Amino acid sequence: MIMQTQATASGNPGIQDTLERLNAPSTIPRQSAAASLDSADFLRLMTAQLANQDPLEPQSNEQMLAQLAQFSSLEATVSSQARLSEISAKLDALIEAQRAAVQAAQPVIA
Repeated sequence: MIMQTQATASGNPGIQDTLERLNAPSTIPRQSAAASLDSADFLRLMTAQLANQDPLEPQSNEQMLAQLAQFSSLEATVSSQARLSEISAKLDALIEAQRAAVQAAQPVIA
């Protein structure tokens, strides 16, 4: 199927350019420093918050639960991002292997 598309596209530069853009390996943007915080950082922040709160007006249970829910959501997002990065890397490797196979299958023009 790829070789048919490649053979059809060889006569049309516009199609070839489109195929090259579609098959190009993806680029993963770098994360900011805030995005690199993990569960240990969250626990340190929460401990500091609890240690420095006003003893006459402690934080409510609802606020604490809301923060824990946000952290849980953040942890799930980070986990999803890591899995998507793995999938992206595997797809990039597959695209490169596919390109190598197509190049190896093309006849040598002397």
